[in-house]
Amino acid sequence: MNATTTDKRFVKAWVLYDGDCSVCIRLARRFENVLARRGFELLPLQTPWVRERLGLSDEQLLVEMRLLFPDGKTFAGADAVVHLSRQIWWAWPLWAISCIPGAMPLLRRGYRWFANRRHCSSACRVESHRRHHGATAFFDMP
Repeated sequence: MNATTTDKRFVKAWVLYDGDCSVCIRLARRFENVLARRGFELLPLQTPWVRERLGLSDEQLLVEMRLLFPDGKTFAGADAVVHLSRQIWWAWPLWAISCIPGAMPLLRRGYRWFANRRHCSSACRVESHRRHHGATAFFDMP
């Protein structure tokens, strides 16, 4: 696979999600057209060349979605979502909020809270011990 083209079109970056998680798959399908129009291609994190390129352990690979650029630069989790939000006119408010001092740590915690509680299929490899229960998890330190 060429690092900058797929099906003869330019790929600005790949949006990588857990291909075994039903929540992740639904979100990927929902935003696929919006992102494709802006040069982003969606792929499962489990794609062999993606796994190799990221060089992460199985445990690290599926913790959060990632944005991978052809030059190797990556964003993960809330940072990836915020980067994508800047590319979409109706999502700009999220990007604007991220510019407020102290907002990114809160957005990262919110993302981790959601990611740790996503309802995955039985094939999902996110380990159950990583999932927190109760309201205090939001305030846990990383």
